[in-house]
Amino acid sequence: MTYALPGSPAPQRRPVVIVGAGPAGLTVGNVLRAAGLDCLVLETETREFIERRPRAGVLEEWAVRGLAQRGLARNLLERAELHTACEFRFAGERYRLSYAELTGCHHFVYPQPLLVTDLVREYADARGGEIRFGVRDVELHGLDTGRPAVSYTCPETGRRQVVACEFVAGCDGARGVTRASLPPERARVARHGYGIGWLALLAEAPPSSDCVLFGCHPRGFAGHMPRSPEVTRYYLQCPPGDDPGNWPHERVWAELQRRLRAAGVPPLAEGPLIEKRVLDMHDYVVEPMVFGRLFLAGDAAHLVAPVAAKGMNLALHDAFLLGDALVARLTEGDDSGLEGYSQACLRRVWDYQEFSQWLSEVYHGAAAGDPFRAGTAVARLRRLFTSPAAAAAFAEQYLGSAARY
Repeated sequence: MTYALPGSPAPQRRPVVIVGAGPAGLTVGNVLRAAGLDCLVLETETREFIERRPRAGVLEEWAVRGLAQRGLARNLLERAELHTACEFRFAGERYRLSYAELTGCHHFVYPQPLLVTDLVREYADARGGEIRFGVRDVELHGLDTGRPAVSYTCPETGRRQVVACEFVAGCDGARGVTRASLPPERARVARHGYGIGWLALLAEAPPSSDCVLFGCHPRGFAGHMPRSPEVTRYYLQCPPGDDPGNWPHERVWAELQRRLRAAGVPPLAEGPLIEKRVLDMHDYVVEPMVFGRLFLAGDAAHLVAPVAAKGMNLALHDAFLLGDALVARLTEGDDSGLEGYSQACLRRVWDYQEFSQWLSEVYHGAAAGDPFRAGTAVARLRRLFTSPAAAAAFAEQYLGSAARY
């Protein structure tokens, strides 16, 4: 029986309802539209908001290749910067690791707001996809039946609307309704807390290096991530739950200069801080990523702290698998992709989680207040620059370039 609100018109119908217009949801929508399938994307924010929301900007080569194969990377390939190396700074010295030489692969730097803008335009403007912004009170119904539905409050009329569908794609992030709709007894949520915070900063300042810098310092980690010729992303380790107001301009730049200092390089280029927020560093993984007709993707299914810049890449991996599996099911009646979806996603998810945990010890060990952790962190760093095998293994994990997961 199809879900309906009392006294409401008959539900609308779509093969797929996608909740959330981030990289995962928009990619799934574009894959469906390319196959000639109708779907509906529901988003609680405005279009202007999602196209400007500051988020990650590092894409792995396989992810860009997947976007290009689906006709979604034209602007990215024209405008993205290519990164071929990273640099660790510790004990007052700098150590450059040219991972492209080790793997033949590189990173693309393309801020998420630009990618989201591209995906929205392709989905809504070029491929005629339906998307409703500013919806409220989204609810999921009948997920464990053959006739699921999604209801929401229309922002223009204030009336409840119901959309009947065959499948729901939950792409609405860590705080969204789709993950909250999972019955606790039907899904396990594995969690890990790092016990630290990162002060996330955007500075109107040109990058001070042509690559990402990782400062491993007794006062705490610092990171430098180029975003554009005019804007640089920085991170500073801080106590979890810290107030960004505790970090005025002068204190931020003094700590960045101290933690990223190295012999033979000039001071960082400074500029106004246009964003300051504290991230409490934690991870989680939902297993399985499926409940009935609901399929989770991206941060709705797993959160990986921004230690190794993996989050957007995992979201795209989920979206490629889910979009292709939905097309196979809806056009050919082939259920194999949907049946294997969760397992196929989680292999890469757990590998990236393990690498992020390992790298966190490298970043934060020196400031742990534990001589043993500090010593092992330095040992790991030195191994990267004395062992070609260790450097190659790091590069493969950092780029997500393993042949199989």
